[in-house]
Amino acid sequence: MTNSAYIERFLQGVEEIARKISRPEIDRAIELLYRAWEEGRTVFTAGNGGSAGTATHLAADLNKMTVIPGRARLRAMSLVDNIPLVSALVNDDGWENVFTEQLETFYRPGDVLIAISVHGGKGRDKAGAWSQNLMKAIEYVKRRGGTTIGLAGFDGGAMREVCDACVVVPYETTPHVEGFHVVLHHLIAFCLAERIAGGKGLARQ
Repeated sequence: MTNSAYIERFLQGVEEIARKISRPEIDRAIELLYRAWEEGRTVFTAGNGGSAGTATHLAADLNKMTVIPGRARLRAMSLVDNIPLVSALVNDDGWENVFTEQLETFYRPGDVLIAISVHGGKGRDKAGAWSQNLMKAIEYVKRRGGTTIGLAGFDGGAMREVCDACVVVPYETTPHVEGFHVVLHHLIAFCLAERIAGGKGLARQ
């Protein structure tokens, strides 16, 4: 396949995703985050591989881009960023517990978890089933009265069934899903900032 043919096919996939993705589910995710801001909750983000990079970027944007003069600030924290802590937890407690162990420390009832996974916790490779640390974190938060938001791809996997909102990128290649997750995270963060700026909400604490 020539470069130009590959480029055309790839961008056609992006167009297809943009046409098909669920607008109501994106809206629901934004509204859940707006409620979290109103209630003074903390938003945690988590993912594996490329999705870990998206989790870091999303937490940064939720913290920075939603700063509105005169308004309380949204608290967001990525569970993949503290490398010494992450590596210690993996070494001592196993990869499957790397997120729940941090939630044991930082989570408070009513907080929000955004879980990011290409396959939504479905499928497996040499190390076993994919993203089971995310599924365990989702279960942890749900058992404790929190809110869970998923960003998934392919058919949404298990996350589509268990998250309070799950935005599924309806496409079956990893680069399309991971790339569009970044588009979604920018859409969500910047729309949320407008909601905070325009809403009655909380005064600065």
